[in-house]
Amino acid sequence: MNFKDLIVYQKAFSLSMQIFEISKKFPKEETYSLTDQIRRSSRSVSANIAEAYRKRAYPKHFYSKLTDCDAENSETQVWLQFAFECKYLTKKSFEELTCQSEEVGKLLNYMLLNPKKFGVKSTEH
Repeated sequence: MNFKDLIVYQKAFSLSMQIFEISKKFPKEETYSLTDQIRRSSRSVSANIAEAYRKRAYPKHFYSKLTDCDAENSETQVWLQFAFECKYLTKKSFEELTCQSEEVGKLLNYMLLNPKKFGVKSTEH
């Protein structure tokens, strides 16, 4: 299996692409703050999933990378909230993107709690 086959990777990647498209409409004055931050944190989730999957021979690294994913995913939710409160997102878009992010979080948690199902030899953290 390739990391791209993981449902969590596919959902995280899709979410980051949706955020990219929506953030194109953010005001220019947000370019170096909100826009960059939300794009960076959302993209980092997918990148860290790929790294975690490749590090599954090293349980502590696998766990560390997945907790990084979870932190970046939570950060993305904060930026989504800022975007909504600043009126850059509709309530519907905010709720849909947040729901997708929460689903990614649940899938990451599943990976953390069930590392053997992803080829990790030991569950030691």
